[in-house]
Amino acid sequence: MNEKFLNNKQLKNLKFKSLGRNIKISSNVTIIGAKKIKIGNNVRIDDYSILSVQEGFLEIGSNVHIGGQSYLGCAGGVIIKNNVNISQGVKIYSKINDYLDGRKFNKTIKAPVKIFNEVIIGSNSVVIGKCKINTGATVGALSFVKEDLKSWTIYAGNPVKMIKKRIR
Repeated sequence: MNEKFLNNKQLKNLKFKSLGRNIKISSNVTIIGAKKIKIGNNVRIDDYSILSVQEGFLEIGSNVHIGGQSYLGCAGGVIIKNNVNISQGVKIYSKINDYLDGRKFNKTIKAPVKIFNEVIIGSNSVVIGKCKINTGATVGALSFVKEDLKSWTIYAGNPVKMIKKRIR
């Protein structure tokens, strides 16, 4: 992976809604709608990630890592609290299509995805719709999250299922 990050001047020129200290965003990250993005302190976003905030909003807390090739679709809003690790290739969609009977398109649903403190989301997982990943939850690689996850619990699978309680 490329280790070149945007410098402070380049970050400032993007005109984020707010920007903390010690921000490392790869020069290969695509950012759409920076004026709707808040970023806390000590945040790293790796190569080839996409932050799509043409609609909605994105709030990233402090001490957050977003792995390379991740996609954050923020039309319904995405909130990522503090001390969160989003591994490589994770996809988060806050705007989804609703299919009334499983076959016929009904409408589009926009609702915030909320990721609370000390969460880990494993590589190539997908998070959709109105859901909360509560404090300390861990999501295994290649998982599909479409509902709220309990605090301090490990989940995995498609769709996710509880594996066991996590030790704090």
